[in-house]
Amino acid sequence: MKRLLVVLGAACFVVLLIGAMLDLAPASIALHAAVSANLPSSGVEHPVTAVLLNFRGYDTLLEIAVLLLALIVILAIGIDSTTDVRPAASPVLQALARLAAPLMIVVAVYLLWVGAFRPGGAFQAGAVLAAAAVLLHLAELLPGWQSPGLRLRLGLAGGFLIFLAVAAGLLFQGALLEYPPEQAGWMILLIESGLTVSLGLILAGLFLLLSRDDGDRS
Repeated sequence: MKRLLVVLGAACFVVLLIGAMLDLAPASIALHAAVSANLPSSGVEHPVTAVLLNFRGYDTLLEIAVLLLALIVILAIGIDSTTDVRPAASPVLQALARLAAPLMIVVAVYLLWVGAFRPGGAFQAGAVLAAAAVLLHLAELLPGWQSPGLRLRLGLAGGFLIFLAVAAGLLFQGALLEYPPEQAGWMILLIESGLTVSLGLILAGLFLLLSRDDGDRS
């Protein structure tokens, strides 16, 4: 009976949510025109990157904080490290993982670089890095994380700290994350470079901490 009530409640919520979305009024502000008008001073050529890292950079800063907080919570609650016995990884899978991982790193670097003027950026690059780590773990070439050491913790928090440091420095100039036009390009590249590494580690950590076996204290 309880399961039936939960299913009915979830179904009603979905129906109401779909109805609310279909009933949304058209946007009263033409954001596309505003973004296009200010794009030359954003430091990048792609409108999505300009919005995420410049015009609404504080939203992205908080998103990174939420992801980092999720990983910290997993570390804090101390999930049981016992794992089910599983068959050894195939040598073919291990060979393919060894070949694919370097290529995925190259793809991540490309996505980071291309994000300034085409679809890409730190989130996409970080996701590819995390996928490479998960692949290596599934191939039993990378152990699960038991208790991240100092270097790994710095890597996890480094992108957020760089982002926060840039935001704090700009705040002294009068506004939060309002880049000087002549310096916006390299500041965004600095932030995205740090975020790529940290996002890759955070997303990988959400998997590796839940799949830890022998542990890794590196």
